[in-house]
Amino acid sequence: MPSNRGNNDYGYDGLRGWRSYRLLRPGRGMYHDIKRRLPYYPSDLKDALTYRTAASIVRMYFVNLLPALAFILDMYRRTDGRFGVNEALFSSALAAMVFSIFGAQPLTIVGITGLISLFNYTIYDIIKLHDVALYENFMVWVGIWAAIFHWLFAICNICDYMRYVTDFSSESFGMYVGIIYIIKGVEELVAEFTVYNSTQGYLSCVIAILYFGTIYSLEAIGKSTMFRPWIRGILADYAFPIGTIFWNVSSITAQAKHFPLKKPGGFHWDFFLLGITTFISGILFIPLPNGLVPQAPVHTDSLTVYQTKLKRTTSSDGAQHVEPEVVAKSVVEQRVSHFVMGLAIIGTMTGPLLVVLGTMPKSVFAGVFLVVGWASIESNGILQRMVWLLREPRFVQPTDPLLTVRRSKIGLYLFWQALGVLSSVAISQTIAAIGFPVLIIALIPLRWKLLPKMFTAKELDVLDALTADNEVVLASLGGAPEMPEHHNKEEPFTNVEQGTPKEGTSKERTPLQEMPTEGARQRVGTRPS
Repeated sequence: MPSNRGNNDYGYDGLRGWRSYRLLRPGRGMYHDIKRRLPYYPSDLKDALTYRTAASIVRMYFVNLLPALAFILDMYRRTDGRFGVNEALFSSALAAMVFSIFGAQPLTIVGITGLISLFNYTIYDIIKLHDVALYENFMVWVGIWAAIFHWLFAICNICDYMRYVTDFSSESFGMYVGIIYIIKGVEELVAEFTVYNSTQGYLSCVIAILYFGTIYSLEAIGKSTMFRPWIRGILADYAFPIGTIFWNVSSITAQAKHFPLKKPGGFHWDFFLLGITTFISGILFIPLPNGLVPQAPVHTDSLTVYQTKLKRTTSSDGAQHVEPEVVAKSVVEQRVSHFVMGLAIIGTMTGPLLVVLGTMPKSVFAGVFLVVGWASIESNGILQRMVWLLREPRFVQPTDPLLTVRRSKIGLYLFWQALGVLSSVAISQTIAAIGFPVLIIALIPLRWKLLPKMFTAKELDVLDALTADNEVVLASLGGAPEMPEHHNKEEPFTNVEQGTPKEGTSKERTPLQEMPTEGARQRVGTRPS
């Protein structure tokens, strides 16, 4: 594998004069992205010769195909048949082929998202108030202008500002996406009652719930200590195909940062590629492909080699406890799985497979929404911190970093995240839904300008962190920014007794306050080593 030396040759910190202005140095980020990533192209092909690649292809085919079909059904219903199945498949295949061959980050999955579905039918609702015949032409120009702005942002190095995104805003966005998926699943089930009858509706609900339970259980077994490791691996790898095939057949007879990446990324170049796929999709009047928030981590997870270790801990009474600890050992970073998945989607556009897709009940697609949506919610830091606040204090590990933060401050932090999520969900249910990105983006300056005035630096070190904190990723964004709260010299007060923070006025430092920053930045659900 090529050396990582030279990954930090892109940046603007410390430069003076015109060289310090990103807009005056067009294409510099894209140039360094290609220069940094191109030497790894041979290894992207060679590293794919492993079982994890084959398992990833099967898993991602279903994880990408089923939500795309579910969203196209939603768009088909909400736009009076303007979009069909082949349009969805071609859009997903186009994005997969372009990004797997030319992308600097081939693990990124691009395709049809719920947000694009929301965008398309919201514009349709607005156009329908005037002249519905204008919709096709309007969407073509939307695609063209969207592509132009993608290219301008990539060429002018605006992608560098992604380095300012922290878990505060990314967790809020992830929670928002998960909730939208759940809502879409419920809407599909409600439509079954409306279009057909109560019997069909109740049957659809049962199938969707059982589909969700099947996929969730199989993936849970994969993370458990049941059976042998290879059995757990197979059940987790093929959870989606097993659940989909089983419940599809059953329903027909009756009537689914923690990755140790080593290779550099390339945000500017990939943003430029996204502009190309957006332009082509706009001209062809097919759904605009976009980054898939729940699916992209699933792709990386499917390529991650995990190792189960035994972790021994000693309780306060001296008893020894042995717990399984799953550690991400490495990631198979290659571009073959993404490419083959794209070929498989193209194959799905053929007549026989389209007939098979036509036999799938909508209840299965509703189950897909529930599975993907809940996966995004369950692993979200917002939910995990809420659960932590409800946990009985005696069952909280004494070394948990959250114990160094007052519970009232944790609640205040969650309040601002919940405000962003609920506001975005609320506006998404109105005709102003296309404005939801403004609310999500507004969380970034809120985090950098307002939160440092409410929290101390150590509190934010525990509660938040840069979303892109991997050195090889930050190299594409000009390096890590300096966090604003580190200018605040005020020390937080924490008086910890029996695992419960208390209010007080003493400035005496406790042993927990001497914890290193690295330990303090560990997320909920992990323990400092």
